[in-house]
Amino acid sequence: QVQLVESGGELVQAGGSLRLSCVASGSDFSTNAVGWYRQAPGKQREWVAYITVRGTPTYADSVKGRFTISRENAKNTVYLQMSSLKPEDTAVYYCNKINPLKWSWGRGTQVTVSS
Repeated sequence: QVQLVESGGELVQAGGSLRLSCVASGSDFSTNAVGWYRQAPGKQREWVAYITVRGTPTYADSVKGRFTISRENAKNTVYLQMSSLKPEDTAVYYCNKINPLKWSWGRGTQVTVSS
């Protein structure tokens, strides 16, 4: 079973930038499209961005033009470069494959954007 460890979240001012990382154990990573998700307090988890095995990205409208997803299959790692951060980006960020049959969720990493 793949284990996911997210990192890089912190408190940042509006307009700032952060880079999140997610490292996956196991051999499934490189053969799966992988995405970033987030869950704000009192809200359901939502999809933010995903990247195919070949590296093609897709973004939710709310982050398009501000976030960039990338992956390094040799390191079993997916990244999320976030810029022009807004208070509404505040959430716990998670990674997982986009297949409905998900890996077990990691603990996530907290991103807090102050106004």
